Amino acid sequence: MIQTSNGGIDLPPFYKLTVLDTVGSTNTEARKLADAGEGEGAIVWAKRQEQGVGRRGRQWSSPEGNLYCSLILRPECDPAAAARLSFLVALAFHKALAPFLGKDASIKLKWPNDVLINGRKLVGILLESKMKQNGMMDYVIAGTGVNIATFPTHTDGLPAISLNEVGVSLTVADVLSAYACALLDLYTTWRQEGFVPIREEWLAHATGLGGRITVRLSNETLEGVFSDLDKNGALVLTMDNGERKLITAGEVFIVSPAEIE
Repeated sequence: MIQTSNGGIDLPPFYKLTVLDTVGSTNTEARKLADAGEGEGAIVWAKRQEQGVGRRGRQWSSPEGNLYCSLILRPECDPAAAARLSFLVALAFHKALAPFLGKDASIKLKWPNDVLINGRKLVGILLESKMKQNGMMDYVIAGTGVNIATFPTHTDGLPAISLNEVGVSLTVADVLSAYACALLDLYTTWRQEGFVPIREEWLAHATGLGGRITVRLSNETLEGVFSDLDKNGALVLTMDNGERKLITAGEVFIVSPAEIE
């Protein structure tokens, strides 16, 4: 079944919602729409995915009861600027969900684009994009998966968590609406003021900032202090010898005080 209205969900006029019962991947469906000329603000929302994929090609568990959606954006920018949209998406989920969490649930952002509750992964984000011939972006698709009712007990990366696990009773429609409203505010700010205010707000909620981390790259593993986020979204890693390295891609592992000892 396909619905192409907002289906009673409270969304700003910027958005156009397509609702699917079951789909292979919402990113795939959104990409088809974008290639066919669908405008900015189109969201594909599926109640269940059969071929959900996370970063580095990892399978994303997609049973019914969680949120799976992909949003088409058409920013007038180059690929480097478009890549920073992942910070907006993560920050939007923080802004959308933090008000509903109790005092025992801490929601944090992990570089580059994970959303964690109590150190466990709640939200997965995957950006896909297409360039025009002039080198500017044609579109960016922001695919997201949010564990609301359930979460996978076995993962290839961070342990997972769900909103229900921490006592938050929100429907999928509630989460989609809150996320969409928060993202639109941030996207408007980004288009008008650039990445600077987004960076500042993201840093205010970053996990591991100022502490020791391990960064696994494709060809080496580095350790040091997560000292900053640069103006382009790169993680600034200060090595033990004082050297500062800019990390633009890699997997970050937070080093606990117990591990340091």
